[in-house]
Amino acid sequence: MFTGLIRECAEVLDFSANILTLKAAHKPKIGDSICVNGACLTVVFVGEGVFKVELSYESRGILALENLKGKVHIEPSLSLQDGLEGHLVQGHVDGVGKITKIEVKENSTDFYINVPKNLRLFMIPKGSVTIDGVSLTINEVGEDNIRLTIISHTMKETLFYTYKVARAVNIESDMIARYLYNLSCKKTDEWAQIDRIMAIY
Repeated sequence: MFTGLIRECAEVLDFSANILTLKAAHKPKIGDSICVNGACLTVVFVGEGVFKVELSYESRGILALENLKGKVHIEPSLSLQDGLEGHLVQGHVDGVGKITKIEVKENSTDFYINVPKNLRLFMIPKGSVTIDGVSLTINEVGEDNIRLTIISHTMKETLFYTYKVARAVNIESDMIARYLYNLSCKKTDEWAQIDRIMAIY
């Protein structure tokens, strides 16, 4: 389990044979779970200042693999004494979206991200979403996209300052919205009903 608060931007040294090698200040142990650009991966090797994680066939079929170069977001898994500052993130990427527009507005930046149709039910105004491992609040839900407002602190502490229009991003919808949908209103296409249930929660 994670919070969606990025602890470090690690450097990608290599990605081959399904193994991603990262250089980072964080020192995990073999077997640890670590969130890389929003995906929960298992550490399979630890060296001096580097560690490796393995990507399964399932992961490689879902993630935006083209972004596993340069630098990536990483977040170690939560321990029991950690505070929950973002929102509950599983590191289970639901799909890939694409940035369609970026607008700078005073001390913040709006990102418009196209969302796959099967995930739109879980996109709720003022609800939570995870983009490339970053916990964010949805400000507006459009017909096929969402609008996110990134404050200057988040821009500085993450890789969002490097993002351009047409970039693919990993999306994890809110865990509570997914469960509530499957338990209560799986047969409806009205996200307004999910919004109502979320408000009750």
